[in-house]
Amino acid sequence: MQIGIYGSGYLGTVISACLADFGTPVTCYDEDSPAIQSIADGNIPFYERNLKDILRRNIRAGRLNYSTDIESFAKRSDIIFLASDSYKYVEELSVRLGKFTRPDSTLVIMTPVPVGLASRVEKSLQASGSRMVVVSQPMFFTDGCAVEDFNWPDRIILGTSNSDAVLKLKQIYRPLVMRGVPVIVTNHETAELVREASTAFVATKISFINELASLCEHVKADAMDLAMALGLDKKIAPRCLQPGATLGGAFAEGDIDSLAQLAQGAGVSLEILAAARKVHRSLGDRLVEKIAKMVQPIGGRQVGILGLSFKPHTNSVAASSSIQLARQLLAKGARVRAYDPVAMPDAKVELNGTVSYCDNPYAAAEGYDALVLSTGWPEFRSLDFDRIKRTVKQPIIFDTKNLLDGSRLRAMGFQYVGVGRA
Repeated sequence: MQIGIYGSGYLGTVISACLADFGTPVTCYDEDSPAIQSIADGNIPFYERNLKDILRRNIRAGRLNYSTDIESFAKRSDIIFLASDSYKYVEELSVRLGKFTRPDSTLVIMTPVPVGLASRVEKSLQASGSRMVVVSQPMFFTDGCAVEDFNWPDRIILGTSNSDAVLKLKQIYRPLVMRGVPVIVTNHETAELVREASTAFVATKISFINELASLCEHVKADAMDLAMALGLDKKIAPRCLQPGATLGGAFAEGDIDSLAQLAQGAGVSLEILAAARKVHRSLGDRLVEKIAKMVQPIGGRQVGILGLSFKPHTNSVAASSSIQLARQLLAKGARVRAYDPVAMPDAKVELNGTVSYCDNPYAAAEGYDALVLSTGWPEFRSLDFDRIKRTVKQPIIFDTKNLLDGSRLRAMGFQYVGVGRA
């Protein structure tokens, strides 16, 4: 079966490389010739753990190919996965592809789209005379874990009423189906809503534990122990129940905005979601208050930030709490110096030259009044804190992810401030 992937951005690159790794011939199409050529040479314009190795392995094996000829791409594809990062032109693209595809071909919409778009695509294709079958398949990727999420998904959601299309996709995903990954077949609207609802539920879960972490600080409880005890309840589970966790990434905000707009248009009030968003947005304010309380006055003081990506193992700074923290500190007159293993080029675009960037974490701490660990990169655990203590102006560490050993750091003479920890 010949598989075509439309799109060479984040989604398209992850999906094409991982599908090719199943041993299936895959052709990835994009009209952006320089971008396609660069990826065909094994270069990826973003950082995603393990992805570059998989991509290059499959290019060398001849399973992963690239094209800028939409007609030949569409004609030889039995199934096309529409995996552009934006849904802006999905309807028009689908009709354009439908002009060249075979009568029995299948279009799988993986691009995050608002509820109702797949049904509109289906009607547009029928009106244009195309017999291409449409399937909605939301993807649940977390930046930094996308390869893992693709190969070990919790479930596969297929929105379609066409049984032949379901069989085709089960054949493609046979390595996952044989492993026992559940396949849920439903209609377009439900499949589209699953993604937005999942993101909203995670946002609610994160906001809940962060709100309780704030309470813990006032009653001398430990939010980490609380989260562990809650997470061991099988009705709750530990994932995304970490104090200090935040929701970010290129698609998360879009999912929640889309769900909120859908509810507003339907005249439905999603009060829990609204409260979760309010709590999430207040996290940065609470952290800045903590810093300002311990480093007085904050205006003119120097703060080092370790980590700028919204989470480890990705260069994405979309909706990053670290970026927001830097902006808030700058607004209060603080001077900010920052380090991140991979995200500094993207952060420079977001912060527009207002922050000083360092080649290593020790430079971010040198001579500074406070150090903030803002992204949970594992390498920050093994830093030489004796060296850091000798170079900082004041030995104050704000650990927003509870990544470090607070007892050890306090014994070394640091003022250690975690999240939800007495």
